Amino acid sequence: MSTAPDSRSDHPLDPAASLDLIAESQRRVRRGTEPDGRLICLVWGIAWAVGYLVLWTSARALGVPGVVAYVVFGALLAVAVVVTIVHSARRAAGTRGPGHRATVLWGATWFLAFGVYPFVIAGLGRAGASDDVTGLASNALACVIIGVMYLTGGASFGDRGLFVLGAWILLTGGVATMAGMPATYLVMATVGGGGFLAITVVWQVLHLRRRAGARR
Repeated sequence: MSTAPDSRSDHPLDPAASLDLIAESQRRVRRGTEPDGRLICLVWGIAWAVGYLVLWTSARALGVPGVVAYVVFGALLAVAVVVTIVHSARRAAGTRGPGHRATVLWGATWFLAFGVYPFVIAGLGRAGASDDVTGLASNALACVIIGVMYLTGGASFGDRGLFVLGAWILLTGGVATMAGMPATYLVMATVGGGGFLAITVVWQVLHLRRRAGARR
């Protein structure tokens, strides 16, 4: 009969280390199935920074943004919405349960909200709203939609970064509306779009630090 010591008894498993390992595994699974805030912020940051700068430049030259400026802005928003929905759906693919449903419904809500958005703006114009009122309302409504979506996303996925970003976008909408026309477009481009891009950089730095720490 072998009398060799059992190697497992020589190195008992540390309960605290086991719990940390389980928690880290759960975090990895969650990060793999939830929307990546870095990608979403990057897409929306580019859409807002470029789109609103185009509107601001056009408004300064013509008094109000031209048709081409609105087409460019609308196209950029459409791309951002599609990327958000497709990315969320892909992250949720293969998962089951409440987390999967929450991700799919969150992505669908983006589509529904921005599907209604142009009809609300068009309705204001038909009701006799001036160009300034329509422009301010369109910016404010976009901020409300995106801000609330990030707030709900942060609450649903337990992501404090998304929640803080949602609050920032809501505040940006309020400040931009108070700035009046056409300065509102510049505020949206710099504070709104710039805020998205700045948070993208911060999240990427934190992500790289976490990866570096995990390798040690």
